[in-house]
Amino acid sequence: MKALFDTVSYNCSKIVTKTYSTSFSLATKMLYKSIRHDIYNIYGFVRFADEIVDSFHDYNKEELFHRFSEDLEHALKDKISLNPILNSFQYTYHKYNLDKSLVDAFMKSMQMDLHKTTYLTDEEYKNYIYGSADVVGLMCLKVFVKGDNDKYNELKETAMALGSAFQKVNFLRDLKADFDELNRSYFPNVDLSQLNENSKQKIIDDIEQDFEKGLSGIKKLPIEAKFGVFMAYRYYKQLLKKLKRTPALQIRNARIRVSNPKKVELLMRSYVKYQLNLM
Repeated sequence: MKALFDTVSYNCSKIVTKTYSTSFSLATKMLYKSIRHDIYNIYGFVRFADEIVDSFHDYNKEELFHRFSEDLEHALKDKISLNPILNSFQYTYHKYNLDKSLVDAFMKSMQMDLHKTTYLTDEEYKNYIYGSADVVGLMCLKVFVKGDNDKYNELKETAMALGSAFQKVNFLRDLKADFDELNRSYFPNVDLSQLNENSKQKIIDDIEQDFEKGLSGIKKLPIEAKFGVFMAYRYYKQLLKKLKRTPALQIRNARIRVSNPKKVELLMRSYVKYQLNLM
């Protein structure tokens, strides 16, 4: 029965989420059960595409990505895939009638990571972030509002801002690995080989503007999604706070992270703020 295969597929997406990101997995657990699986399904899809271009250095990444792209197209068209991650994603895609342009934009940004290493202009930078992060936020938003197009359109801009904030924090946190191992430089007009405090502060100021806009949208989310998204927001804000305190040279030479005990503390503090409506 396909129902059994679908259950296996959903469980695979959940395992991918828990294995690859403890912070995202923790935030997803705070969502209502009615929407949790669909967020796992989206995360599993975007994580696998990202892993192809970021991690599989001993293999032909371009060939693997092309094969994954073809399998994705077949999955969306046929409403089934023998790749359990794509099978679970196509279910959520059709369930919420996700816009195909969002999926295409995401895959385009991932494909850029196969060859493009430097983003010289603000336009290039913004286009990459839109495809790699904003559209993922929009896919999740469609789940959060349960397909309500009016609510989706109301919160669309704030969801994109939150996605941008998360991605830019990731860029700053992963600066060493991106620059040294993957030879990538996402921030335009910034010499990452000699990152200084002034350049770092400009990046942080930009991120904080995105966070402010994103928080205004979180407050308007349905109750099923609000605390889970607020938890993710709080985690990334804490990470940004830590990056803000860390000297630019240290960010350039080490990956900054939030410890697991701190994540648990954040969860408890966030819950209190949420319950007291202090968001």
